[in-house]
Amino acid sequence: MMRFFAALASVLTFGVTKLPAERALFVQHRQWSRWAASDIDGRAARPSARERASQLHFRGVELNLDLREQIGQLGFIAALSGFRAMVADIIFIQAHAAWERTEWGRVLLLFRQVTTLQPRVVLFWDMAAWHMAWNASVAAMNDQTQPRLALRIKAQREYFALGKDFLERGIQNNPDHPQLYESLARLYKDKYQDHARASEFFAKAAALPGAPSYDKRFSAYELSYCEGSEREAYERLHQLYEAGENERLPTLIKRLKVLEEKLNITQDQRIPETEPVNR
Repeated sequence: MMRFFAALASVLTFGVTKLPAERALFVQHRQWSRWAASDIDGRAARPSARERASQLHFRGVELNLDLREQIGQLGFIAALSGFRAMVADIIFIQAHAAWERTEWGRVLLLFRQVTTLQPRVVLFWDMAAWHMAWNASVAAMNDQTQPRLALRIKAQREYFALGKDFLERGIQNNPDHPQLYESLARLYKDKYQDHARASEFFAKAAALPGAPSYDKRFSAYELSYCEGSEREAYERLHQLYEAGENERLPTLIKRLKVLEEKLNITQDQRIPETEPVNR
């Protein structure tokens, strides 16, 4: 028993020594937020470009009662003691086990806890959104215990919204990671059939360092389905086509052909009827 209390005291002592540093980071973030609000009248002292860039990527976890309510007593003690990453990993494993048991309410609760503890881990946000918008939504739609179709559709849409919320908050905490923008684009495409928003977020992903080359192409594909945006979509797809053989994929050629007809592109400006398939 004495060993237990000694270990607990050591953990708490370590956490307390970290509090001033974490609190200082939080205060710095609040000061930057006040600058952003007061800068409208031009009187606030602007931080340097480096400071602004740093703050755009800073999303701290404030140690207060709100966090305590979200992650429970054990998690809060761990956060206080500087073991957020370890506890988050354990909760993530528990969430996976809950998914295997199709306990969707528990999956949601656990992913809210893990993203609260580790908001800068992209994987947690992405997996949370996938479980809600894809797995849980399908389960809700196929729920044989609910005979009313309208209620199954309502539950399905609620899970879509939960997945969307995870991705939007994930982007707020990780604005420089293309993966979350791409996932949000796929959600708009697959779940909401909103081609305009899908194109927008594929484009945002493509603009970030490290983004896959296909994001730019997918953005143009989605735009080609948007009424009133055919000309812009055609120009973007044609630009990709002219970039070289590797871009001349079957879907790109197919969408270009569709737009050539819609826009009445003259025969001498149209792409050839057949193209070699590279991959």
